[in-house]
Amino acid sequence: MDEQQRVAAFVRENDLETDPAYRLLDLVSELGEVAKDVAESTDYGDSPGDIAVHPDEIGDTLFSLLALAEGLDVDASAALDEALAKYEGRIDETRTPSSGR
Repeated sequence: MDEQQRVAAFVRENDLETDPAYRLLDLVSELGEVAKDVAESTDYGDSPGDIAVHPDEIGDTLFSLLALAEGLDVDASAALDEALAKYEGRIDETRTPSSGR
C-alpha cells in the first residue's frame, strides 16, 4: 500500500519512530476524536441523520493505523486483502442456502 510507505517515510524523515504500544494508544486516541465528532454532530444520538466527521480526523486515524502496521511489520494492503476475503466468505455463507433448511 503506497499510503503505508508514505507514512513510514514521513515517520522516518521526522524522527517520529516509537514502540508499537504507543502507536496503538495514538490510534485509539485518534479514533476517539472520530467518535467525538459523531457524538457531537448527532447530539449524542438524538439526530443520527446529522452525522458529520471532520475529514482530518479520518486522516489522523489512517495515519496512526498505517504507522502501527509499519511498526509491526504488517503489510496493510495484504492485511486488507485478507480481511476482504474473510468478509466475502462470510457473505457467501449467508447467501448460500444450506441443505436441510
